Amino acid sequence: MNLHDPLTPQPREAKLRYLDADYQVMREGEFVRCAVTGEAIRLDMLRYWNVGLQVPYRSAAVAFGELLKRL
Repeated sequence: MNLHDPLTPQPREAKLRYLDADYQVMREGEFVRCAVTGEAIRLDMLRYWNVGLQVPYRSAAVAFGELLKRL
């Protein structure tokens, strides 16, 4: 697969609204970016986010590490 081939569909970044136990898709896509690491997170692997800040995290360790920095 050639990522520079214009005929190859490119993965799109989704835009989500993060809710307490779910999220709402505002713009269709395949992934979001971790607010701390910048890594792509496939939507089917997204488990951690901050509702107040409206940001996703790639793992619990990253999410809680970020929380501890804010205290």
